[in-house]
Amino acid sequence: MNNTPRTLGYRFLAEWEKHEATWLTYPYLNDSFPGKLDSVYSSYIEFIKQISLGEKVRINVPDELHKQKLINQLYVAGVDLSAIELFLNPSDDVWCRDHGPAFVINPNATDKKAIVSWEFNAWGGKYPSALDNQIPDKIASTFKLPIYRPGIVMEGGSVEFNGAGTILTSKACLLNNNRNPGLSLCEIESYLCDYYGAIKVLWLGDGIAGDDTNGHIDDITRFVNENTVVTVVETNEYDENYRPLQANLEELKRMRLPDGKPLNIIELPMPNAQYWDGIRLPASYANFYIANAAVIVPTFRCIQDEVALEILSKVFRDRPVVGIDSVDIVWGLGSFHCLSQQEPAV
Repeated sequence: MNNTPRTLGYRFLAEWEKHEATWLTYPYLNDSFPGKLDSVYSSYIEFIKQISLGEKVRINVPDELHKQKLINQLYVAGVDLSAIELFLNPSDDVWCRDHGPAFVINPNATDKKAIVSWEFNAWGGKYPSALDNQIPDKIASTFKLPIYRPGIVMEGGSVEFNGAGTILTSKACLLNNNRNPGLSLCEIESYLCDYYGAIKVLWLGDGIAGDDTNGHIDDITRFVNENTVVTVVETNEYDENYRPLQANLEELKRMRLPDGKPLNIIELPMPNAQYWDGIRLPASYANFYIANAAVIVPTFRCIQDEVALEILSKVFRDRPVVGIDSVDIVWGLGSFHCLSQQEPAV
């Protein structure tokens, strides 16, 4: 492939590298959180507040009415409004990790920052996605950034980066027939490396129960530095997550980085199983977000919350680890990492 971000020297940064901003998409449709939309706002606004302590927060809003509603919510919560920038970009849903722009940078290029606009089909055509799929192009136009269009389906929650050339993903998601059925594993790897500026792709297997994305990596395993991952494990042998997460753990032990070295692996617990209306929800402590000023971790009102926060506090010694209640948010089938997309500083 000619003139891809990789050949031009661009790369997708690790999440812990410095951000200029974090992008979010405002929740305004009841379909995103059926019966619970109003109850998600307290945690959502607290999430914005924590991010805003160390970087700009850029938020897609559907119209002027919801723009003013959000401003009022932020004001009441004591958020510094000078750190907030709002953009009229209507959306189908709230999950900016998946429909938002994938920013790549090359400090030596004339255009130091660019956007990769993958096709977004709402996790295999499960939901409407026409508005979501326009958002990266709109942001590129607003900021006059070059844009690269691979022309295949990809979403941000399906890939994880160590910032040093390695991508971690899952076969359950990217090899699913509802994404790119005409592409082989090797062909998908080529797209990932060419458009994210990477050199190696590592593949895990299945995702967690309740995840309607078909197994996003950001609910399973996350890089925390160039050679270390945290990965969720289930200790209850009767839980449906036990076997797939054990299989992923064994696969991680066999993986090698480009220099031939194994991964350092830190295990995270799973929270108690979360249900709403009898539906298993994809609750996971791996769905944390690394902002400039804090690592923001979903919590689920169970004893494992403190265990997970303590483990992550020992991993991230350069910024505080903050837990925010995600019991209502996870009813939308995602959490803080799913809600956000980082824009790196150049």
